[in-house]
Amino acid sequence: MNQLSWIQSMLRPHLRSFTPYASARRSMSGGSIWLNANESPFGRAYQVATDDLNRYPDFQNQALNKAYADYAGVNPEQVVSHRGSDESIELLIRTFCEPGRDQILICPPTYGMYAISAAINHNETITVPLQKENWQLDLKGIEAALNDSANSVKVVFLCNPSNPLGNQLRQQDMEAVIAMCAGKALVVVDEAYIEFVDQPASTTMARYLDQYENVVVMRTLSKAFGLAGIRVGFTLANKSIVDALLPVLAPYPLPDVSVQIARQALRLDERLVTRQNTIEIVAEREALLTVLPTFSWVRTMVPSVTNFILIQVENAAALMQHCQAEGILLRNQSAQLGLSECVRITVGSPEENERLLEVLANYAPAA
Repeated sequence: MNQLSWIQSMLRPHLRSFTPYASARRSMSGGSIWLNANESPFGRAYQVATDDLNRYPDFQNQALNKAYADYAGVNPEQVVSHRGSDESIELLIRTFCEPGRDQILICPPTYGMYAISAAINHNETITVPLQKENWQLDLKGIEAALNDSANSVKVVFLCNPSNPLGNQLRQQDMEAVIAMCAGKALVVVDEAYIEFVDQPASTTMARYLDQYENVVVMRTLSKAFGLAGIRVGFTLANKSIVDALLPVLAPYPLPDVSVQIARQALRLDERLVTRQNTIEIVAEREALLTVLPTFSWVRTMVPSVTNFILIQVENAAALMQHCQAEGILLRNQSAQLGLSECVRITVGSPEENERLLEVLANYAPAA
């Protein structure tokens, strides 16, 4: 037996033909304008101390958790900090889903890491697609899946605002799902893009943590805060869920330098800068939403409340190739359920968006 076949035989069987998540950096490289990962175009400088880098960081930095609790309007005991939202997804599945038995439920098109993390943990993913006519939850379909005696759904993931669509789910629909799952499953609301909606405080499900015992909210500093590079995210949940997650969490989930920068970013003065940057991104988004439909090759466009826009075009691969040749990286979402010939465009800086529109104006799909 050669070395490759021996390693393959050692793998867990369900991982032998496993396809990993194709992240923006993993699937594309090069380019001078990156509009493929929903990152903020605005970077900032922070100061870090390096005197204690010979020591392990805190398991949970209490000052950081309190700062985020104050920002999110929850209690510090309802906050877990960790490596981005991706670690939250993995942590919730590993904590609550028995491998090979329990399932998660998702509503595609949606963020791909929910299903990937479930697959790694050997959990099946039940899919109840969004209703295509309005991209809202299929409540009857979700209820049927939850009540199916053949299923054992432990975690339901709802992405709001949606990635890759960019729209919002109806508040009453999410509350209906929470009620359906009471005593059965967690409802995890991924709010990575919450800062870009008109009224985040009245939109977030974090305000219901004390009302619904099965609600979990995922947050990140990667998007509006412009800190994708430090990989800091938060899980917000009631104390009983937090107490269940902490024993499963890695012993040192966040590097000390990441904690230092995150704490600085959550100061009031820095939050004001983030808010101003968000306002500028939203203004740029609205400008793009006005111009993009004027191109003859754009078929449809999903109204966005995020920092990206999803468009359906005549030939997604050709558009991607044209933009990449000009140094602009976009994200092809055509493999997602219901998103044939769809491209996602991150809202960049004014200069980046101006260049994007110049390149798009010179694009003509082949006849």
